Amino acid sequence: MADLAAVGVADLAPEQAAAEWQRLAEAVSRANRAYHTEDAPEISDAEYDALKRRLAAIEDRFPDLAAGSPTQQVGAALAEGFAKVRHAARMLSLENAFEDAEVTEFDDRIRRYLNLAADAPLAFTAEPKIDGLSLSLRYEDGTLVQAATRGDGEMGENVTANARTIADIPQRLTGAPAVLEVRGEVYMSHADFAALNERQAAAGGKTFANPRNAAAGSLRQLDAAITAARPLRFFAYGWGELSAPLAGTQSGAIARLAELGFRTNPLTRLCRSPAEMLDQYRAIEAGRAGLGYDIDGVVYKVDDLALQARLGFRSTTPRWALAHKFPAELAWTRLEAIDIQVGRTGALSPVARLTPVTVGGVVVSNATLHNEDYIAGRDSRGAPIRGGKDIRIGDQVQVYRAGDVIPKVADVDLTARPDGAEPYAFPDRCPECGSPAVREEGDSVRRCSGGLICPAQAVEKLKHAVSRGAFDIEGLGAKQVEMFFADPALPIREPADIFTLEARDAAEPLRKLKNREGWGEKSATNLFRAIDERRQIPLPRLIFALGIRHVGEVAAQDLARHYGSWEAMTAALDRARPAALAHRAADAAEQAERAAALAEGRRARVSEARAAAVAAADLPAEAAAAWSDLVATDGIGPVLALSLSDAFANPEERAAIDRLAAHLTVTAPAARQTAGSPIAGKTLVFTGTLEKMARAEAKARAEAMGAKVAGSVSAKTDLVIAGPGAGSKAAKAAELGVEVIDEDAWLALIGG
Repeated sequence: MADLAAVGVADLAPEQAAAEWQRLAEAVSRANRAYHTEDAPEISDAEYDALKRRLAAIEDRFPDLAAGSPTQQVGAALAEGFAKVRHAARMLSLENAFEDAEVTEFDDRIRRYLNLAADAPLAFTAEPKIDGLSLSLRYEDGTLVQAATRGDGEMGENVTANARTIADIPQRLTGAPAVLEVRGEVYMSHADFAALNERQAAAGGKTFANPRNAAAGSLRQLDAAITAARPLRFFAYGWGELSAPLAGTQSGAIARLAELGFRTNPLTRLCRSPAEMLDQYRAIEAGRAGLGYDIDGVVYKVDDLALQARLGFRSTTPRWALAHKFPAELAWTRLEAIDIQVGRTGALSPVARLTPVTVGGVVVSNATLHNEDYIAGRDSRGAPIRGGKDIRIGDQVQVYRAGDVIPKVADVDLTARPDGAEPYAFPDRCPECGSPAVREEGDSVRRCSGGLICPAQAVEKLKHAVSRGAFDIEGLGAKQVEMFFADPALPIREPADIFTLEARDAAEPLRKLKNREGWGEKSATNLFRAIDERRQIPLPRLIFALGIRHVGEVAAQDLARHYGSWEAMTAALDRARPAALAHRAADAAEQAERAAALAEGRRARVSEARAAAVAAADLPAEAAAAWSDLVATDGIGPVLALSLSDAFANPEERAAIDRLAAHLTVTAPAARQTAGSPIAGKTLVFTGTLEKMARAEAKARAEAMGAKVAGSVSAKTDLVIAGPGAGSKAAKAAELGVEVIDEDAWLALIGG
């Protein structure tokens, strides 16, 4: 089996993803216990961030894996010996960023959510991210009554007696709200840490690995006298429950906390653009060594507290805050070989085999090389990266681990390139089956065209079909799929073979399944029964089970909601096929026009080229209508639509799909209902510009109230919400007699 840590998330098959998820979840849980409960971290912060980020990426692609995940948790289990405290307001963690582009995306994402124009004022605070222990202080009528660690975010440890010994924490406040929960970070300065370790060593006591460990261990002493002897400090940066607002802005509230007597970080700045945020990040990073205490990044927060309230929270993080972490360590080593791995979608992924080297406390021997363009020193559009330096076997390469558990090759030392090193020739044939490996226009990845004849794809597609989000057949997992795929008597080579297994077993006189090693009559009977139970399957699961590129679980649900039945969807795809072919031709025409314009030194006339290609196809009206309906489906765009159409139009693939469907009873998705909602069960379309609520926010509100949001107006539409600039959709609604309301009426309808 391939080293799963070296396989990109996009190319993990469901069973591979489950195995990799289990490994990562256990590693993150161990790290959480070591860090939060035992105050004895076993891995670096960079490695922890990388593990958690890859785990989250797997869960984004396979949402069924997320249940009970450490990515859905904050902190870890509480240590024994402390009373428990339930936080009045949860203490959440922060979303992490590792690249400058993610800061710009953070700003863009907030603007989209709030429906703010690109030039609308939007301010953020930027402050150092202290590497210490989170603490919540509760004051009632100005008196400190309780201090609690973050714990798991819901429940913390009562460390009130210990917190009272910290000089930076006021015992009484004047002019504070009647109820005030102040949140911040307990830490230890470098000088105090060195002095503490000297005293500990002289007394024959335990010394600490770093200031964070020392601070956490000191705060969580059962004897407050020990805490009192430790030089702990505290920065306030936020709040929990309040009986009255501190201010209208984050910066104003922090200033108010300072007035009340709390230490706040003097490096906190108000920034009015991503450029200013990054400037402050670099200024803090440049001065990091001279601060006298540990930080591991910069935290950005939306300054306007009313906007923070609108943005709200995800399950474990606020939408209005981002932690921009400092880069992880780098290391140089030798590239010994480049291996090509073939994923479930046929993607050919290059993996660097390295002379083992330690990066950030972890020994690295493999790294991703992304794709053939990355190896050649260019991006997908042909522009140079790394100054145009290509990567060759034998090179000295720089490896880093920031933001992903899979190490990456960042740079090449041309001065150390060995004589005779040849440019790497990326294979144009699949190393698994020898089929041509083709690269579509606009795609950075080369893919095997072998489909089901390619062992790498066929087995992985079968594993995907029986995964939890698809057929989820008990007793038929990755191991069994591999066994049946190679079985000469009872082979399973395509999904339909699963549902003929029992009948073929009955006709097999010598090698019945119950007589095989590892099987018996009971296990064989149980498998056949489990298969029979899946002959009736919900439409979204069947669509997802097909393993079509770009069609994940969310897209499968969107398609199922839109079409309502398997028959309706397949008929619509058949009608739309001529239009799909025309749009493939339009893509090719666009690429040809761009190339011609570049060669001729003129501006590319893309729209005209695409329109001419579509016009040349002379599409039947029903094909154009079916295609427009497909790409207008909420959550479905042209790329996914073309992938779906290609799968259903390929004769061999379609025959396999039809053979599978013949064994199934496909059930339509149940309409979501919400009691008391005025829009439950209705189909809505938003058009034009919404001025008081962003489109994403409006869609989320509508779906939460039981409505379906569609991308186009049809006879099935119940209500159109039209803002300024509404055009063809509003006209279509008037033509069909569909009710149209403005944004004010929409807000009144849903209660504001």
